[in-house]
Amino acid sequence: MGTIQELIASYGYLAIFLMLILGIVGLPVPDEVLMTIVGYFTNIHILNYELSIFISFAGALMGMMISYVIGRKAGRPLIAKYGKWIGLKEKRMMKVERWMNKYGPYSLVFGYFIPGFRHVTCYFAGIGKMELKTYITFAAIGAFLWCFTFITIGKFIGIIHD
Repeated sequence: MGTIQELIASYGYLAIFLMLILGIVGLPVPDEVLMTIVGYFTNIHILNYELSIFISFAGALMGMMISYVIGRKAGRPLIAKYGKWIGLKEKRMMKVERWMNKYGPYSLVFGYFIPGFRHVTCYFAGIGKMELKTYITFAAIGAFLWCFTFITIGKFIGIIHD
């Protein structure tokens, strides 16, 4: 937490944007903690609430787009080559694709609130070749709701703490 606070204090909105991209792509960034700290910082007037939501939304959506493109361009070949090592054989991939075709858009919205799950849904949406317009629409809804929720929680924690 201390590192996140220092990065935000030193680099502001740029740090938030970049940490969210990296976290959504799958690097070990504690996204919920980050958003809660951002919300707290809006309460103590280090950051602007509305701008924090916008920057966070943009970073989350950018990370989701990168994950989608990686899944779309490299996902199938990587799974064909290495999937057997992690239990993703063709039969299981077909099940995943059918599930994503049926529930994928909704998993992008609601799955965003489940750490780990939000990361794989982006890749599998790309691997399953979800239509880009559908992907962007549902990914944006999920990203906005998630950013708004956790930043607002952090803001209220600051209000309660004061």
